[in-house]
This record gives sequence, C-alpha cells and structure tokens, in this order.
Amino acid sequence: MADYLADVKKYDAAADADVVNKIVKHLGIALRNRDSSLVSCSDEKELDRVKANWIAKKLGVADAAKADAAIEKVCQAMSADNTKSRVTFYYLAAKELGKLGAL
Repeated sequence: MADYLADVKKYDAAADADVVNKIVKHLGIALRNRDSSLVSCSDEKELDRVKANWIAKKLGVADAAKADAAIEKVCQAMSADNTKSRVTFYYLAAKELGKLGAL
C-alpha cells in the first residue's frame, strides 16, 4: 500500500491515502500481475478498457469526450514514467474528473 501511495504522491503531493486504498481494493487481484498492474498510453484497447471499466462504470462518467480528455491529460502528466502504475493512473483520472469524493 505504501508503494502505491508514494507513486501517487509523485503527481499529487496531497494524495488521500484512503482514496488510494479504495482504488487498490477495487483493482484487487489485477495488481498481482505486472502487466495488468500497469497502463499503456500507447495501447488504444487498454485506454478503451480504462474508459469503459473505470471511468464509465466505477466513476459514472458517461461523456466520452470528457473521459477521453481526462485520459489524455493523465497520459501527458505521466509521460516521463515508462511504467505507469494503474493505481496512480486511476487516481489521477478520478481527480481530473472531480470524482475522488465518489470513491
């Protein structure tokens, strides 16, 4: 848990540990596999899954343009990181969409 929080804090110094913990619990077993614990901004199918499963289902944002804009902004923010943690990516997407409180 501390590793996930430390990674999120690289992008948001005021990151809420409870919110990070909720994302970790939501992802569960997916975090055990290295490939599924990371997000690839160059993989269109991956980003579509993030949009459908995280942004639409979990966060309740149905506006595709808004979702795409948030994903693009997170990809830009994390562009220097070759291994984009799924927990951090999801946290930043939720923050960008103003949905941290909904978690």
